[in-house]
Amino acid sequence: MRLTKLAWNGCLLCCLSLLLLLLTGCNMLPSITIGVDAQTPTSAVNTWNTVAPGVEVRSEIWKSPTTATISDTVSIVRFNLHTVKLSVAYQPDQPLSMQQWMQKEQATALINGGYFDGLDHATALVVSNGLAFGTSYQGFGGMLDVTSQGHIQLRSLREQPYDPSEGLAQATQCTPMFLVDGKRTQFNSDSKTSPRSVVALDKQGRLLFIVSPGLAFTLDDMATLLAKSDLSLVTALNLDGGSSTGLYVNDSHDSSQNITLDSYVNLPLVIVVKEK
Repeated sequence: MRLTKLAWNGCLLCCLSLLLLLLTGCNMLPSITIGVDAQTPTSAVNTWNTVAPGVEVRSEIWKSPTTATISDTVSIVRFNLHTVKLSVAYQPDQPLSMQQWMQKEQATALINGGYFDGLDHATALVVSNGLAFGTSYQGFGGMLDVTSQGHIQLRSLREQPYDPSEGLAQATQCTPMFLVDGKRTQFNSDSKTSPRSVVALDKQGRLLFIVSPGLAFTLDDMATLLAKSDLSLVTALNLDGGSSTGLYVNDSHDSSQNITLDSYVNLPLVIVVKEK
């Protein structure tokens, strides 16, 4: 039976509406842009490129350790801690997009921080410019922090619990720890694949941000991949992934090296890196 033009348009409208409904009900992937207009990495895979003094970026294709057909292009940023300073920005009353945070902080790099609840309050301890908010995890999870002397630490809270008398200048907590003393940890997690964001320290004492933007890896997958990577990691901590996953890196001299990975939600909490 032939459809009239009106009936055909009605069918098309119904199909489009159904597609929109399906998309809004799914976990949509963040979009990643490396370079001004590029949709794929412009630099060679597995090659470090310097974007600022002591700041290098690299992309790698990581394959799922459990499903050979699944892979993702992972963005990695590595910082020499002698040339950069780190802070934690936190404003639960006014969450911002990654781009807005970048404009506000005028940062060299940004990554999302730890977990937060439906009211945009962190679910664990946050220290921002010397002011403490929330309650520390006890016996699990990890913490990225900056001491009052400016020393950057990444530690397991089971191995080294937080003491309020430490007087930290900056801190964000999350869970689970992926690596401790160079060895992958064991933890309970589900089999859900999701965008992942990680903060880590390597054997040379350099800080790394690692982001997988696709629906490729479970938490267990990520721990295995970090342990098997050639990044010489000593400690690694999961950050709030999923729709919170975001990474910005600004190369003020060569915009082709910029990384702009936007989170799908506004963030009350980000980790900020600036040049000293």
